[in-house]
Amino acid sequence: MTIKSVGKAALTSLLEAQVKRLRKRNNFTVVAVAGSVGKTSTKLAIAEVLAAHQTVRWQRGNYNDRVTVPLVFFGCNEPSIFNVFAWLKIIVTNEQILRRPYNYDVVVVELGTDGPGQMEQFAYVQPDITVLTAITPEHMEYFGDLDAVAREELAVTSYSKTLLCNIDDMAPEYLVGVTHSGYGFTSNADYRIELIDSAAKWKQAIIVQTPQGVVRAQINLAGKPGAKAAAAAVSIATMLGVPTSAVTKSVENLQPAAGRMRILQGLQNATIIDDTYNSSPVAVMAALDVLYAAKAPQRIAVLGSMNEMGKASQTMHESVGAYCDPKYVDCIVTIGKMANDWLATAAQASGCLVHMTDSPYQAAEFLKTIIKPGAVILAKGSQNAVFAEEAIRPLLNDPADAQNLVRQSPYWQQIKRAQFSDYRL
Repeated sequence: MTIKSVGKAALTSLLEAQVKRLRKRNNFTVVAVAGSVGKTSTKLAIAEVLAAHQTVRWQRGNYNDRVTVPLVFFGCNEPSIFNVFAWLKIIVTNEQILRRPYNYDVVVVELGTDGPGQMEQFAYVQPDITVLTAITPEHMEYFGDLDAVAREELAVTSYSKTLLCNIDDMAPEYLVGVTHSGYGFTSNADYRIELIDSAAKWKQAIIVQTPQGVVRAQINLAGKPGAKAAAAAVSIATMLGVPTSAVTKSVENLQPAAGRMRILQGLQNATIIDDTYNSSPVAVMAALDVLYAAKAPQRIAVLGSMNEMGKASQTMHESVGAYCDPKYVDCIVTIGKMANDWLATAAQASGCLVHMTDSPYQAAEFLKTIIKPGAVILAKGSQNAVFAEEAIRPLLNDPADAQNLVRQSPYWQQIKRAQFSDYRL
């Protein structure tokens, strides 16, 4: 083991012990969010809805690994792993917090995994409710098949008091013998999204049937993924005793997070659907459904390679390409080798017009030449060797909106500069 790994193990053990003591000394509810896709949007929706009615602690960033999850409980920001003095300060500050009454009713955390066995490491959190957003392909180079993904994600059942599952996005056989409540569009869901209607300005009307009553709301979260995130928030809020009448207003105030189906204004009065945070087949297809439903003179999909799909990469890229429908999309712009080799070929076979690029900067230059007034542009892709957010940054009507894109810090810009010979800021 390296010095770094030894130090990291010691640090996480200490932080986890502090969380255990916090849980033992105080009475508060922990809501955890796990799953293959949609975790952060769901976490934020739950936290923001609950925060309108209770004191809630959560973290907007991706604090979902073994080092960062404990920080959420104490309201700490993550320093560099090598900044020993910052970590010592966190530990001391946490000890001071442990001596005082905890002033939060609810803590909402996100639990992430990159490979088998990692979800078990969060057992110390002891969630009162865990939301499982999906069992779909993720990090397949480590999991190998979907059964392995299911085993990993469902490890939360061994230490969660209550399980709430998005039953739309997991095969029923994975939940056989698992005590849970369900949310989604499926007719037997305990928290059922009964109706979705498109509405003006990228809003949509949803009705969520709950055991506690009906919630009707106009939400700012697009597509079925947005509706499911809102429904999860409705479900948790009502489970924790918030009246349905009070939940409605809170849900209507939700806004999408950066890089997660966020609507931005583009050049020539174009609308940009920014879903660039990450990518997987289920998420791409859901985003394409939103694009297909848009009323516009031109629809364009910018689709980058989907990383971390392992041996299934070709099949998964081809499945997305086959889902591209020339009746609803005027042009597909691909970014990256896997998207160019497999997704583009399958989309062309479906009859789509496809333009292949090696970088997001190439994609941006091409897009500038084809955008028509009032176009709708969807952008989605993985991180390394793709960074699809860079393809839409030059297309923003207001350059200041770049602050609303993901991965714009100097740290990320340095990585992009190293990866692309045509990098430009």
